[in-house]
Amino acid sequence: MSELSKTFGKHSVDEIEREQRIRRVFEAVAARYDLMNDLMSMGIHRLWKRTFVKMAAPRDGQFIVDLAGGTGDVAALMAGPGRRVTVCDPSLPMMQVGQARGHAGVEWLEGTGEAIPLPSASVDTVTIAFGIRNVTRIDDALREIHRVLKPGGRFLCLEFSTPYAPVRPFYNLFSFTVIPRLGSWIAKSPEAYTYLVESIRRFPDQRSFQQLIEQAGFTKVSYRNLSFGIACIHVGTRPADDGTH
Repeated sequence: MSELSKTFGKHSVDEIEREQRIRRVFEAVAARYDLMNDLMSMGIHRLWKRTFVKMAAPRDGQFIVDLAGGTGDVAALMAGPGRRVTVCDPSLPMMQVGQARGHAGVEWLEGTGEAIPLPSASVDTVTIAFGIRNVTRIDDALREIHRVLKPGGRFLCLEFSTPYAPVRPFYNLFSFTVIPRLGSWIAKSPEAYTYLVESIRRFPDQRSFQQLIEQAGFTKVSYRNLSFGIACIHVGTRPADDGTH
C-alpha cells in the first residue's frame, strides 16, 4: 500500500491535504469573496440565490441551516422573525466577514459538511449554495445532511453544473481564462480561483448528482437548471417514515 493510500481514521492523506488546501483557499479570499462572485457571474449569482431562497420557502417556526454558508449572504435572505437560521461553515475567516456585516437573525456555527455539529433529526431545512463541491467526501456530507434533517425535512443545493452544449465552449473559455485573472487582480489569489474553477469542472453533472442525492436516502429528488445549466438547484426530502433516527 502506498503512503498516499494509507488512512488515518476515515481520512486518507489525499483527503487531508485537499481539506487543508480548501481551507487555505477560503482564508485567502474571504475578504473579497462576495465581490469576486459579483464579477465572476456579472451579478447573476444574486438572482440565483434569490430563486434558491424562494424555493427553500423559509417559514416561521423553522430551524434552517445554511451549510458552507460562508459570509452569510444566503442565510441573511432566509432570516426573519420567528425562525432560527444558522450558518455552519468550517472557515472562521469567512464567517468573521459575515459577522462584521451584522446580518440580523443569523447565528454562526463552525463545522464541516461531513460532521455537522447538530443532533440527528433536529433541522427543518438544510441549504448549501456553491459549497457541496468543496467538501472532502460528497457521499458522507449528503448522509450527514440526511441525518440532521427531521423526517419530512428538505435539502436544497445550489451549485454550478454542466451547461447546455451550445453554451459550454464559451463558458469554459471564460472560466479558465477570465476567472483566474480576476482572482489575481481583485482577490490577489489566482491559485485560489484556479482551484475553484477546477472544482466546478470535476463536479458531477445534473443527473449524476441527482443520483448521489437519491443514494443518500432522499426522496422526491428533482433539479432546476438556471442560466442554461450553468447553475442548478437540486431538491430532496428526507422521507417521513425512513425508520432512522
